[in-house]
Amino acid sequence: MPHDGQAMPTRDALLPGLRDLTGAALADAEALLSRAVAALRARVTEGGKVSAEALERHQHGAHAASWLATYVEALRQMQAWAGRLEGEGRFGETERLIHQIAFGEYLAQIAGGIPMSQGEMARPGDLGLTFDPGEAGARLIAEANTPEARARLVALMRENAGHATYGASGLDDDLEMIRDQFRRFADEKVAPHAHGWHLKDELIPMEIIAELAELGVFGLTIPEEFGGLGLSKASMVVVSEELSRGYIGVGSLGTRSEIAAELILCGGTEAQKAEWLPKLASGEILPTAVFTEPNTGSDLGALRTRAKRVGEDWEITGNKTWITHAARTHVMTVLARTVEGTTDYRGLSMFLAEKTPGTDAEPFVDPGLSGGEIEVLGYRGMKEYTVNFDGFRVDAANLLGGVEGQGFKQLMQTFESARIQTAARAIGVAQNALDVGLRYAEDRKQFGKPLVAFPRVADKLAMMAVEIMAARQLTYHSAWQKDHGHRCDLEAGMAKLLGARVAWAAADNALQIHGGNGFALEYQISRILCDARILNIFEGAAEIQAQVIARRLLD
Repeated sequence: MPHDGQAMPTRDALLPGLRDLTGAALADAEALLSRAVAALRARVTEGGKVSAEALERHQHGAHAASWLATYVEALRQMQAWAGRLEGEGRFGETERLIHQIAFGEYLAQIAGGIPMSQGEMARPGDLGLTFDPGEAGARLIAEANTPEARARLVALMRENAGHATYGASGLDDDLEMIRDQFRRFADEKVAPHAHGWHLKDELIPMEIIAELAELGVFGLTIPEEFGGLGLSKASMVVVSEELSRGYIGVGSLGTRSEIAAELILCGGTEAQKAEWLPKLASGEILPTAVFTEPNTGSDLGALRTRAKRVGEDWEITGNKTWITHAARTHVMTVLARTVEGTTDYRGLSMFLAEKTPGTDAEPFVDPGLSGGEIEVLGYRGMKEYTVNFDGFRVDAANLLGGVEGQGFKQLMQTFESARIQTAARAIGVAQNALDVGLRYAEDRKQFGKPLVAFPRVADKLAMMAVEIMAARQLTYHSAWQKDHGHRCDLEAGMAKLLGARVAWAAADNALQIHGGNGFALEYQISRILCDARILNIFEGAAEIQAQVIARRLLD
């Protein structure tokens, strides 16, 4: 690989005794987090209990604690990742540089300000605290994330162009084999066509969906007894990551089946499991989630769509919005109010509402069902719809679990998996942005040399690789927790919160590297930017996610 007439950055950028330094600094960051949670608890506790009103009143400080907790957990998982690789003899130069830059940068942000958004910072002072990073932390802040370290990392990335992770991921051989399989599929079947689908606002071809079904994507985590592959949530993460690297729409197809299957596995009757899970696993039926309403947003407990008994069946009436892939699907998981006199989550029930697949011209063909497409910036391959129910009939046997008033509880049981999966999609989008940005920086010449030779361009690429790895390890950890039967709503929420921000930053910086060309629709980075933006909104907007994390920290 040519080095543009400049001296190749050397190994001198590596810090000696790295994992001892990062271990000591991590302990100091964990101590800060303990103090932050205690300070938050003191502010929001009234009468011996956490007050929801006080938590909202102190929302900035609460969210600062959430972001701090997310950074500390990310560093904790980076430290664990480095330890595993070192024990296996795979903690190479690339991995060491990623590890030290991550600690240097995140410790500096913890001390000076974590970006919650472009204009909002989370600082220790928000909770009346100061942060002394200690001797190890101070050294990492001063010496870990240097121009030399970033330049060396990018030089190594250039030598290994095409290696999608830019550093050993730390997964076992079976998961790496799954990654390779779906990386090839994404590269050959998805990436060459994704931008065309986006620009034409086309649905992902059914041929692609059929191939995904043959590969087992829709039954990936469904138990074998119900026709699935019975694989781990970690495998789901790897598959979602690689498919989303090709195109987020394709990576998100599996999300529909994941949510529906999780609902049925957790809340369905044995008859419902036997009826629906094999069909979901094979791809014979495609599902869509029908939860959100025009005036409720994240306040699902306030839903107004109603279902009432009519003879032996149910009739659903109400309006839903932001329903992904609604037209071509065969079954809707519909959240509706069934218990008269209720105005909160306790009156909600979940239905497996069968429908006839529609077309672009006529998306909804069943009696009592109508709606239309919502035109969107990105995330177009499945399309978004409004769905209107006007006495839409649902078989009595399709009340999930056979008991009313369990819908909200059933939905909550799916959130861990859904947020882990969303974090994985974010990593895939971020990785695609990095790949596209690096290729453009290599190919585009300015002032007699490629863009990548300019330090500010290389700095962007280096930080993309570092933050992607931090988000990746946090996501893998949340999947590991889920696979081992541990409660992981906190970890899954953190993975989603960080992953979404990392995806947006990677896409924005990759577009900046493209300059004016990035603003042209013909360049795929314009699509990646649009696709990245939704990740901070769906499956729990960043602000909602931070509020949920804060509440869990206080449990």
